Amino acid sequence: MNDAVPVGVEPPAAHAVPHAPAGVTAARRPPPSGTPGPEHFAGHPTVGTFFFDSTPLGGKSTFCTGSVVHTAVKDIVLTAGHCGLGLKTATHRIFVPQYVSGRAAADQPYGVFPVTRVYIDPRYEANTKKPVSDLDLAFAQTDPDSQGKQVEEVTGALTFTPATGYTHHVTVLGYPSSEGVNPQHRAIRCPVTTTQLPGFRQISMLCTGFYGGVSGGPWIEDYDPANGTGKVIGNTGGYNGGGNDANDDWVTYAPLYGKDAQDLFNDAAAHRTVSQRPPYQPTTQTSWLHAFDRAPWKHAVQMTAGYYTGGSAGGKRHMDLIVRWDDGEVTLYQGGDTNDPAHPFAAEYQLAPRKSIWTHAVSLTAVNTGGGTDGLAVRWSDGEMTLYTSVDAKDFHGEKQLAPADTAVWRDDAQLITGGRFTPGGNRDDLLVTWKDGHVSLFTDLAANALKKQTQIVAKNTTWPHAGQLTTGSFTGKSTDDVIVRWSDGETTLYPGLTAKGLPTETKLRPAKSEWKDATVITAGAFTTNTSANDVLARWNDGHLSLFTGIDANGLHNETQLTPAR
Repeated sequence: MNDAVPVGVEPPAAHAVPHAPAGVTAARRPPPSGTPGPEHFAGHPTVGTFFFDSTPLGGKSTFCTGSVVHTAVKDIVLTAGHCGLGLKTATHRIFVPQYVSGRAAADQPYGVFPVTRVYIDPRYEANTKKPVSDLDLAFAQTDPDSQGKQVEEVTGALTFTPATGYTHHVTVLGYPSSEGVNPQHRAIRCPVTTTQLPGFRQISMLCTGFYGGVSGGPWIEDYDPANGTGKVIGNTGGYNGGGNDANDDWVTYAPLYGKDAQDLFNDAAAHRTVSQRPPYQPTTQTSWLHAFDRAPWKHAVQMTAGYYTGGSAGGKRHMDLIVRWDDGEVTLYQGGDTNDPAHPFAAEYQLAPRKSIWTHAVSLTAVNTGGGTDGLAVRWSDGEMTLYTSVDAKDFHGEKQLAPADTAVWRDDAQLITGGRFTPGGNRDDLLVTWKDGHVSLFTDLAANALKKQTQIVAKNTTWPHAGQLTTGSFTGKSTDDVIVRWSDGETTLYPGLTAKGLPTETKLRPAKSEWKDATVITAGAFTTNTSANDVLARWNDGHLSLFTGIDANGLHNETQLTPAR
């Protein structure tokens, strides 16, 4: 939160828009439906606020939020880097744990502690939107109180904890500074589940009421509401001082602590001068995630998943994703090696440039013919059918023509295709095809038979022409693969253990007229664990991308939004 005003200048009257420059008013945008609000409460001794000459104790506003973190000397308070810059040159600066408005310094329940030194990463720039906003944390060293006790001896402490992954269940605390939004200057808290701020090593949360003053407030995992302890994995701050470009009170960010944060903490805990650091380098994953989020997903027209970059079923790395864009570019996203559903991929490779021949690919699906990596079956606009026996991060390999160009049945009558293991004990190179007249057929063992062995499993009808999307996965533990169909009216059905003997009894996953009518492109894969391809990635008609994990016959279960609508 961009509340760290220049020291020595009386801060302007706060207003109900976080981050906005002094003297600027802005219309408040409503939060998304279901966004929670904070609880105003008495606070905890482990969390407090700061004062100094131009923001005096007992005045109309407070200055940033701080929390006591455990160290051997018991004298360190965590806050935001942009708050630390203000404190660094302030005079008569103090930290007040569990501040009570209307009481003098001598009457504060846990005393006041002079700030004697501030530790900040020298690469950090105040309220920046650059990658160095990942470094928006600071530590204030305090002197003992009037009784000679260190702050942690009086208040207890949180545990400073570097974290991995971006999905965490935390409680976020802070002191909104303005009496206009917090007339009693009480602490607020909000339990939330975090997501990543794409492109940054930062976490994001939605909760209303986080106005200026909450900067530096702790994001606490394993929070104990009785005594205010737990593991602090971030603090309010980061990009734009901790909020989005619109300065909405209901969007808040925090740097997620890693090695750089740990190094700074170590300096503060040891009372050691902070040395110069090499130029800040965002992690490859962080930079790549920004690109993934910014990709034009509304223009993704085909997706399929397989093991193309070295992963395998039961291994550490999850399935990769191939995307064909409407301009002919083809992208391979390498599967990740964590179970975080918010980050299923770890790298990006271009398999074909824009305006390539792939503009003519009508549909594509992953298959495995027994080679080292999975392959791809492709139907082209001119009726040609092609099998690539393997695909890797460099190219498509082992091209085999299954049907020549101008094959009328594949050009004019075929509709949807999906590859899978529909023959018990076989490879995953069978091909399920729907046709314009509604009949459905299965081509088994493409590697050996090409398109010569066809079995009709559904006769001509008026239902199957309404199939909008097909995808193959392993949702029910059968010996052959399952098929999910998204119908034009939004109904979504699961056919477990499909074989050439006929269509299995369906299981309804979503009813007609459901939101799934807007699922424009879907594909199944093993994106979060490597034991079963039971996740489904969906690209919606507004361009946002989401992942449904652990699908089974009982339903779709958990949805994680990966990218916003564009």
